[in-house]
Amino acid sequence: MLRDIPPRTLREAGRCILDTERLALRRPTLADVNAIARLAGDRRIAENTRRLPHPYSQGDAVEFVRGIAGSRETVFLIEKDHTPIGMVGVDWRDQEAPELGYWLGVDYWGQGLATEAARAVIDFTFEAFDTGHMRAGARVANPASRNVLEKCGFQWCGVELHRFESLGSSTPVDCFRLTRGVWASLKNWGNSTRRA
Repeated sequence: MLRDIPPRTLREAGRCILDTERLALRRPTLADVNAIARLAGDRRIAENTRRLPHPYSQGDAVEFVRGIAGSRETVFLIEKDHTPIGMVGVDWRDQEAPELGYWLGVDYWGQGLATEAARAVIDFTFEAFDTGHMRAGARVANPASRNVLEKCGFQWCGVELHRFESLGSSTPVDCFRLTRGVWASLKNWGNSTRRA
């Protein structure tokens, strides 16, 4: 049975730092506002992210960072070589089906960084919280994002229409699901050895 995750626990979880081979993931602060606004201000980011407006201003970034404190989200700023390159997080508004979301600045596309960041947050979520599965979505017109989800073990479960703020309309989204069992199997495969 899934437990109710109190907001305080989520806020505490959001303060942690996750390190990967090339990245550091940490909670965004007001000192990151300029970098967030610069990265998220690219229309190509907003068109593939449901909740980002376009244009994305410094004021939007300030509101976002301040809003995290009272939200039901675990949010990480992605850094490479101490430079902010994007965001990744888990939206806990539906505690039985937390939703993974991510975006990277355009200059960082195609390098496997989104997959690396997503895997770190997926591991953190399943290790720190008693949730049976996670969900995620990618615009049908965004094969790169679908590829990230598939590399993380998510399985396609249908298509839905979702509203995208920057588009001012709804568009088809491929929906994905990752169960704890599939995640655990993938983690174990990485530790297995083949005997001669």
